[in-house]
Amino acid sequence: MTHRQTGLTTGSHDLPVSPALDAFMGTRWAPTPLPADLRVPGHDRFPGRRARLSAAFPGERLIVPAGRLKVRCNDLDHRFRPHSAYAWLTGLTGEDQADHVLVLEPAGPEGHDPILYLRPRSPRGNDANGTEFYRDRRYGEFWVGRRPDLAEAAQLTGLRTEHLDGLGKLLDGPQPPTRVLAGTDGLVDEATGRPGGHSRADGELAAVLSELRLVKDTWEIDQLQLAVDHTVLGFQDVVRALPTALRHHRGERWIEGVFDLRARAEGNGTAYTTIAASGAHACVLHWIRNDGALDPGSLLLLDAGVETDTLYAADITRTLPLSGTFTPVQRQAYDLVLAAQTAGIAALRPGARFRDFHRAAMRVIAEGLADWGILRIPAEQALADDNGRYRRYTLCGSGHMLGLDYHDCARARADRYLDGTLEEGMVLTVEPGLYLQPDDETLPLELRGLGIRIEDDLVITSDGARLMSNALPRTAEAIESWMAGLLS
Repeated sequence: MTHRQTGLTTGSHDLPVSPALDAFMGTRWAPTPLPADLRVPGHDRFPGRRARLSAAFPGERLIVPAGRLKVRCNDLDHRFRPHSAYAWLTGLTGEDQADHVLVLEPAGPEGHDPILYLRPRSPRGNDANGTEFYRDRRYGEFWVGRRPDLAEAAQLTGLRTEHLDGLGKLLDGPQPPTRVLAGTDGLVDEATGRPGGHSRADGELAAVLSELRLVKDTWEIDQLQLAVDHTVLGFQDVVRALPTALRHHRGERWIEGVFDLRARAEGNGTAYTTIAASGAHACVLHWIRNDGALDPGSLLLLDAGVETDTLYAADITRTLPLSGTFTPVQRQAYDLVLAAQTAGIAALRPGARFRDFHRAAMRVIAEGLADWGILRIPAEQALADDNGRYRRYTLCGSGHMLGLDYHDCARARADRYLDGTLEEGMVLTVEPGLYLQPDDETLPLELRGLGIRIEDDLVITSDGARLMSNALPRTAEAIESWMAGLLS
């Protein structure tokens, strides 16, 4: 069991440390400085981002924690990923950011001074704090890797840096109106203004930070394109691995592992838990158990994305015939979803309502279901707000914003996002689907258990939208040809 000994996070099974060993460990270490010119990627963009946030809250203290480590089991923590708002404001994205806090301190009637409170590199010596580097399982350099010291962190970010211990002193002083970012397991309790608590939701700060991120700059779009390009490689890897996966008793998990290897090798890892759903599992929207075998006569729905080292996400879905060729019934259903996605993409342009592309896609789906005789009412009636019977077979929306989170800007207010209009530089997904449940008696037997989703990533341009994921085929014929080429 992990516990604290003399201020250290140690384990109950750790060997005791003798005075002689402690003294020896505190001597004769060579300096290992970070490169003097090291800066966070895209470093010139972050002051402007902080200034835009500052302008929205004059005279108020703003506290944006990176978040805290969470125990996975016993003395092992989950991998740490900082909160997206913290990363967007600082450029700091690494696992060493756990517990760090960005404070925007009011400075005059309109501005703020940004201060980064962090846990600097462990000292090496024989004083009270000089053993953390080799004894502390959670923060020690020999256990989890090197952190920058205060001067290095200042050089890295261009920010004033302070030891994390100083945050308590700041909060013990005069208290201006204070907001703590909602949705972070932070070091500060908004209710008390003291370290150590869980922050209560500050909805307005969270909303503004989401809304500031709705339109991406050119650097962000380049990062998103990089995430997409690496995701394309992962999909290619999966197709090449299909013969092996088909032989394995948990082929879905084999597929997951193949894609996740590419994501971890090329970036920070996956942007979300990979969905590798074969057969009727594809009718479960967030199937992440991935424990099924692969039937060569069924479809594979692969929903997966790479997250870059800068934490920008791709989110792509393809539905693939495991035999390499769609059956007539599979192709009929696939072509309907493709037609819906094509209609949704055609609706994307600056000034269009965000919901327009979903409505365009759903009209195609409803008309197709009516033509098949599955909807026993006219499509127009099914599409009415007070009916919506087609949704039995589509279940969810047809897309979302994309950026630092794969469901980006989720705290934005409805008038800026769901009920808002599209602008040049917004990045989003279009992903209509059909989920024909295996036990749905409204369906003919041959359609039951089919799950199909086609999802692509697009950036709004001055006159429409650019398909960022066009390196992956979309039509049934192109998918069959692409798979044949990779498997030959």
